[in-house]
Amino acid sequence: MNTDFSRIITLLRKEKKISQKQAAADLGVSQALLSHYEKGIRECGLEFLVRTADYYGVSCDYLLGRCAEPYGSAAQMNGSETTAVSSQSHKRISDSEAVLFALLEKSGSDELTANIEQYLSLSVYRVFRVLYGANAKNDRRFFTVSEISADGLALAAMERSRALSAALVCDSMLADMSITTNSLTEEYPEYVSSLLNEIKRAEGFINQSE
Repeated sequence: MNTDFSRIITLLRKEKKISQKQAAADLGVSQALLSHYEKGIRECGLEFLVRTADYYGVSCDYLLGRCAEPYGSAAQMNGSETTAVSSQSHKRISDSEAVLFALLEKSGSDELTANIEQYLSLSVYRVFRVLYGANAKNDRRFFTVSEISADGLALAAMERSRALSAALVCDSMLADMSITTNSLTEEYPEYVSSLLNEIKRAEGFINQSE
């Protein structure tokens, strides 16, 4: 059973502030049946899938969780996705960062921004040390923090930045800001595709580790 479908149709309905009763009437099904679809108790047929895609103005691939973009085509999972340091991967990350920093600017909190910047800097530091350590002949004096303790200390510093950010964001302007797929698409049309795909990729990695 496709669990993405139930999650996505529920999210879309709530984002558009449509009651379950109204959505069921518009889609030509009973509220009880729509409730079953949204809870993942029952699977819908192809006709309802297409009707729902038209109703919410998204693609069928998006409803099925096959792509991260509401209007995009299915993501192609093949060997080309793992090519070394592709420009596409670089663009996804840089575009996603552009959205993050745009949201941070709206937060009105310099302290929150500083903590997020620290978190990202530490991520870069940890990854670079992994790459640098590939060759045992590379001079370890390149870094001032010893190899033995560097990653643990960096991870601790990242967790501190994340915890402080979680506390600060609740008191920022973001606490009253509604963030939806639609709002992101409207405000950051050139970057949102990358962000949505990064989120989908990240959750795919998380689910693999469960």
